[in-house]
Amino acid sequence: MSKGPAIGIDLGTTYSSVGVFQHGKVEVIANDQENQTTPSYVTFTDAERLIGEAAKNQVAMNSTNMVFDAKRLIGRRFDDAIVQSDTKHWPLIVGNDAGRPKVQVEYKGETKSFYPEEATKDAGTIAGLNALRIINEPTAAAIAYSLDEKVGAERNVLIFDLGGGTFDVSILTIEDGIFEIKSTARDTHLGGQDFDN
Repeated sequence: MSKGPAIGIDLGTTYSSVGVFQHGKVEVIANDQENQTTPSYVTFTDAERLIGEAAKNQVAMNSTNMVFDAKRLIGRRFDDAIVQSDTKHWPLIVGNDAGRPKVQVEYKGETKSFYPEEATKDAGTIAGLNALRIINEPTAAAIAYSLDEKVGAERNVLIFDLGGGTFDVSILTIEDGIFEIKSTARDTHLGGQDFDN
């Protein structure tokens, strides 16, 4: 396996993006539509699996096999009131024997169901990627702003990430380039989409 540059992927609830560190800075890589962000959508048809803009563009024709906002289901139980509310608007969500939510679609004439975290994990493998490290979002944000270099003595830092679907807040302690997460909170239904709704 040849060694190429490492890329970073921000897997967002509504949009995702990919960046690479080169020429002394992070450069966001445009997708095949020349956009710097890609909708976090996957649509299954009788013949193929579509992603990004191609998947989102199927909304009028194939919404019953369109997966989006799957990140909101990760770590939740099927009987969770929020998941039950989501099932009213998103019929793809089904339960299983373990009480966890699954996403169910029709693909090439077969019914397929999977956990949202399975889809996330498999996506890298399907794309032929070798995952070097998974970094939680607040730590990634702290690294992106070089807080490990800018903060000398021990400091507490509050980092918030208000995305399209999820609002994350974390308190980190930074000392000598080491990050320690002290506390974190998340609302998977408090993002730009929810403001719009």
